[in-house]
Amino acid sequence: MHIAILTFEGYNELDSLIALGVLNRIKDDDWRVTIATPAPRVTSMNGVVIEQMSTLDEAVAADAVIVGSGIATREVVEDPSIMRTLGRLDPSRQLIAAQCSGALVLARLGLLRDIPACTDLTTKPWVVAAGVDVLNQPFFAKDNIATAGGCLASHYLAAWLITRTRGAEAAGAALHYVAPVGEKEEYIERAWRNITPYLPTRESAMTSA
Repeated sequence: MHIAILTFEGYNELDSLIALGVLNRIKDDDWRVTIATPAPRVTSMNGVVIEQMSTLDEAVAADAVIVGSGIATREVVEDPSIMRTLGRLDPSRQLIAAQCSGALVLARLGLLRDIPACTDLTTKPWVVAAGVDVLNQPFFAKDNIATAGGCLASHYLAAWLITRTRGAEAAGAALHYVAPVGEKEEYIERAWRNITPYLPTRESAMTSA
């Protein structure tokens, strides 16, 4: 199982690295989470340099993909080379998620046709201009596509991916690990409240059991 987190120049550290941390609570031998970049190194919006763990070509062949956010997403969607590669993303064979301005990438790829999205407030006008309805909530998913709005909603995407691939118990354990001490039950309950309505029936039943 390979989950690739697409991370571009000017990336938001919270969007890419929180998801990376939560997803890596799964310790199965066949579980691999990578930061996928278009270059050997990318620099965050706050100057944090990170090295490539997988290429974009490897990412589009992954079992699941999170499109990260950053200050240069509008430049990303205008880059023919990047968008040509990302055009191979296919929700019929992989789980696809977008964090904040990553929703703009999915919109420009045509993956949000008839699907509303969540995104951050700065990106909202651009996603709306791309023809997508933007919801005033932190998480939404339909079938194999999910979006989250707000940096601290990134754990919702991670929990959704874990639930879809390893089950609700594994996702709950991952959330419990990262949740604040003294607030763990409240934190996990809020996560399930946001995620459960958008899970397939079997997984929804597991979270409410």
